[in-house]
Amino acid sequence: MQRPALSLLAPLSLAVALALTGCEQKPAEPPAAAAPAAPAAAPETAAAPAAPATPAAIPEGDCGDQSALPAEERVANTPRWSTASEQDNFGFEVFRSDSENGEFVKLTASPILGAGTTDESHKYSYRDDTIDPCKEYWYYVESISTAGVREKFTPTFKAPAKRVPKSTP
Repeated sequence: MQRPALSLLAPLSLAVALALTGCEQKPAEPPAAAAPAAPAAAPETAAAPAAPATPAAIPEGDCGDQSALPAEERVANTPRWSTASEQDNFGFEVFRSDSENGEFVKLTASPILGAGTTDESHKYSYRDDTIDPCKEYWYYVESISTAGVREKFTPTFKAPAKRVPKSTP
């Protein structure tokens, strides 16, 4: 007897515990001794994206292309998501846009491998260090079933800018 094809999204979306913490910032230089340290990233167990920072809370810094910097010194957005269980899950791909309704571009060179079929929870993330730290971006994650079916897995979410341009004297 042939089993009807199941959508990958249906079993996963019922069991997903989504934690889109959106962003991680690795400071390029140590904070001044008198200045309080800002948290580097929202905890992975957060239930929803962190609230956007107010402009006064965003540090000043260099903007633009970071490709000349070593990877560990680049400012990054790190989408995170988790599943409570998975059904025929081959993997995930991450997409980014400069605007909420703009054209989304696939960031992952190859899929982030899923856990196949399991009742166990799994955590996933993707570090995007190809950003301009002074721009905001929108992301979503797409799931890929072992049968090759692709479906949007997460809602579209915003990662706010990590820096404001340095003031000119």
